[in-house]
Amino acid sequence: MSDMSNKVALITGASSGIGRATAELFAEKGSRVALAARRQAELDSLVADIEARGGQAIAIKTDVSVSADVERMVSHTIDAFGRLDYAVNNAGIEGRFAGITELSEADWDQVLGINLKGTFLGMQHQARAMLAAGNGGAIVNVGSVNSFLGFATGAAYCTSKHGLIGLTTSVSAELASQGIRVNLVCPGIVDTPMHQRLRQDIGDEVYDQGVLPSVHLERAGQPEEIAQAIVFLCSDEASYITGSTLTPDGGLTLTV
Repeated sequence: MSDMSNKVALITGASSGIGRATAELFAEKGSRVALAARRQAELDSLVADIEARGGQAIAIKTDVSVSADVERMVSHTIDAFGRLDYAVNNAGIEGRFAGITELSEADWDQVLGINLKGTFLGMQHQARAMLAAGNGGAIVNVGSVNSFLGFATGAAYCTSKHGLIGLTTSVSAELASQGIRVNLVCPGIVDTPMHQRLRQDIGDEVYDQGVLPSVHLERAGQPEEIAQAIVFLCSDEASYITGSTLTPDGGLTLTV
């Protein structure tokens, strides 16, 4: 993979799962990393881990649904490292799964506020910084196989993830001529805290006998495998890829 040393990557939702693995991989490739999430203790722990391996990292406590927080997140990154080359909008929640007659407005607003509005705000402020610098850049948004597939009781979550397709392709069309590429990664079942909660909710038997057999590879993905896809899309090897959706799902969407 191309040299990513002396580059700067900003990752939201960096405190666990895919975000943490992505931050670690960028640092391994030599990039300085800005880590954003709501959980300060987990961010501080990750900063310490990256620095112990010789990398450079900063932690920025951020609620991506709040514009002032997101603006501060980006400005803090620029102040600390002097530039922004890569941005990964990974922060997301599953929220409350409920039927359409039971889902509250507050439930809806919470999920859409973080998953969709949070990505919009991130891209807005990230793009402003990249455009001001004039050096181009790459933005990767993190969706889900539920960017294509709905499921009962998942109206808020699936809508938030479906919306990322339109957001990504629209902003890609807008920024491509100015050297900024924008892509979407849509993982399937990945061994993260979110999916561990899902497994607990539905039970091991249903998960093992009903969910995993629908995956061609018959296993959950690992956060590190999704991180590889994200970092690839930021790299020079992906220089002709923008407005695209990459689906590292073990073949899940081919069977449903």
